[in-house]
Amino acid sequence: MKKDIHPQFREVIFKDVSCDFEYKTLSTIPAKETGTWKDGKEYPLVKMDISSASHPFYTGKQRIADSEGRAEKFKKKFGARHAMKPQS
Repeated sequence: MKKDIHPQFREVIFKDVSCDFEYKTLSTIPAKETGTWKDGKEYPLVKMDISSASHPFYTGKQRIADSEGRAEKFKKKFGARHAMKPQS
């Protein structure tokens, strides 16, 4: 392997700032900040906006999507008056 071309693979703390959830894993992502983990050691810290602890899919707080399609909504709203007329 060539030297100095591969990113450094190290332990990194990822912190979800919306719910104060943290986890430590191995990563090559660059980090400008450092944070202290539960073991008392300092690791590179990467802040993120959303994680499995705050994502609606994983928390069960997702909104229910409307099952009615676009065409049905249009027909319901405007009725037959805007339907395409066959050309002769």
